[in-house]
Amino acid sequence: MPYILIQVTRDGLDAPRKAELIRRATQMVVEVLDKDPATTFVVIDEVEAENWGVAGRPVAALRAERAATAGER
Repeated sequence: MPYILIQVTRDGLDAPRKAELIRRATQMVVEVLDKDPATTFVVIDEVEAENWGVAGRPVAALRAERAATAGER
């Protein structure tokens, strides 16, 4: 009974894209581990960008810098 947790920042991931994530994650487990899709659970956990960090920095700050840099071009 596989349990797949997908954590992403909450920034406009719409229902069709979530459905596609669930479908593909399930299909991967079926193909790689030969598991039954009926007993494969997928959870998408959306986290606020200010609660997510990468490279020692908050994602919200990194995105703001990237937007400012793009605006300077």
